[in-house]
Amino acid sequence: MATVLQGTLTLSERQLLVDQALVLFEQNYVHLPLKTAMHAVNPVQRLRVLRRRLERQTESTMPKEWLFHAELSEIFHSVRDLHTNYLLPLPFAGKVAFLPFLIEEYTDEQGPHFLVTHIAPQFPLPEPDFKPGVEITHWSGIPIAQAVDLNAARYAGSNAAARHSRGVQSLTVRPLRIHLPPFEEWVTVSYLAAGAARELRVDWRVGDNAPPFVNADTITSAALAQGLDLDADETGRAKVTLFAPQIAAQERAFAAGEPAPDLAQGEIASTMPKVFRAREVTTPSGTFGHVRIFTFSVDNPAAFVREFVRLIGKLPQNGLIVDVRDNGGGHIHAAEFTLQTLCPRRIAPEPVQFINTPVNLRICRTHQDNPNIDLGAWVPSMEQAVETGATFSNAFPITPVAGANDIGQEYSGPVVLITNARCYSATDIFAAGFQDHGIGPVLGADDNTGAGGANVWTHDLLSALLEGDPETPYEPLPKGAGMRVSIRRTLRVGDLSGTPVEDLGVVPDKRHTMTRKDLLEDNVDLLARAGELLKAQTPHTVTIAGLARTDGVLRFTLKTTNVDRADVYLDRRPRTSVDVADGRVDVTVPGPGAAQSVRVEGFSSGALVSSCTEPIQ
Repeated sequence: MATVLQGTLTLSERQLLVDQALVLFEQNYVHLPLKTAMHAVNPVQRLRVLRRRLERQTESTMPKEWLFHAELSEIFHSVRDLHTNYLLPLPFAGKVAFLPFLIEEYTDEQGPHFLVTHIAPQFPLPEPDFKPGVEITHWSGIPIAQAVDLNAARYAGSNAAARHSRGVQSLTVRPLRIHLPPFEEWVTVSYLAAGAARELRVDWRVGDNAPPFVNADTITSAALAQGLDLDADETGRAKVTLFAPQIAAQERAFAAGEPAPDLAQGEIASTMPKVFRAREVTTPSGTFGHVRIFTFSVDNPAAFVREFVRLIGKLPQNGLIVDVRDNGGGHIHAAEFTLQTLCPRRIAPEPVQFINTPVNLRICRTHQDNPNIDLGAWVPSMEQAVETGATFSNAFPITPVAGANDIGQEYSGPVVLITNARCYSATDIFAAGFQDHGIGPVLGADDNTGAGGANVWTHDLLSALLEGDPETPYEPLPKGAGMRVSIRRTLRVGDLSGTPVEDLGVVPDKRHTMTRKDLLEDNVDLLARAGELLKAQTPHTVTIAGLARTDGVLRFTLKTTNVDRADVYLDRRPRTSVDVADGRVDVTVPGPGAAQSVRVEGFSSGALVSSCTEPIQ
């Protein structure tokens, strides 16, 4: 497999790559103090040593290129940060190595088990009994649990749960933008089928991956607000291509204005099938809504939120399961804009900090008056750090506060969030905001999320931000190589205000261990546990009916559930407050003038529990 794709980097190009990696780690990398302390690593010194070795080499004595890629990748991986990557050049970029099946893990009283859950229909295997449900026992002669642990040790991940989860996922899918091709040409899979021990040899394949959803290398709001685990994003696109051809069929149907094919019972067609799956689910605790958010990687966060609101409006209103498992993040605005639709309270977006360095200050000064980039808020504290020696700048949100609060609550029923260890970046930020704002319980399929707390910029984007500056330290990378770096670290709000998300993640309020039925029967036990949590919550609703402006007054009927007081606002200005005794009250507001909207906030025992906003015609 290692001979399938060969590189052509010269010695000077290798030296350039190391030099540029040094710039990123020394001048841009916001987590360097944390990673040095927490993981006892020194990537800067390792890069300096590698650079010195390259100086002693010649074109004829330099080692094989794959050894250079492996060492540079390992230095990046040593900080255990899925935002900070060395991206392999051509011919690796845009390719994915894969085996035509997926493996997932469940645990019972006997310990962990590893099952085949999907097989790529376009790559039939020679053994008809190798199908979803068979249990893997060995991987090329290694007991499967040990093989997963060995695999996990090769990859970045901020905590043990994240690394283990990557070890399972990368058994069969490896994006070559980030990982070298497997050294083995094939694997021998030992498995149990109907209780009988069998073996199957499966060759690794290399193919083109689907293109990314967002161009992160040019100066756009989407690129500047990226919070994305690229490995998860590349893997997710590959999995859709290999194992979910119905998604492409649904996209084609939507583009043609035709009904979406292959919808399951209770499923609602989405205009963004690679992003959302919405459906009704029946559990022992009742029938609820279930929305799977596969990614936040979109160019238009407003369109993302509109589609989310449309979907949840068609689902049962007595309880909603928001499922972000395996979501590697994307546009931070999309993640934080969505929180308001589930919460009666005002959303405080997570603030972020730069590490104070001369280059970071230069970037922020260059764009402090640029309304499309707006880095000015960070400049005063970064300038002050020259005298105070502060490690980090002051903290300000990436997500506009107005945008995080311009819609308000759209779903009033109880909500549960499901996470796992592959939630990362913008999804970590979403889960942290969900928990920090008390929207509902977080149910974890693992002990933690992926713990990726940063805004990530690419080397190309950094270069563009200082384009034309004669003192820029950035030079073009050779042959399609790339790099990414955590540029701004995120901090939590609420009760955990100021706590970094990086390496700590979001610890769930409740834990669910995945079962065999979950893997083979569409998460039936997981959703049953989520249903129990929804049923245990007290519903609180506020609804405006019969809204009319006549004779200089505004009249409407307020219908409520488990609310004892309602405060009324016109155009966000307080106008009146009414007690609610029986779940229904007629409200009259004199002198509405030209007000365009009415907002009602419902309280129970003094706590804000529900809100509703309606336009005034």
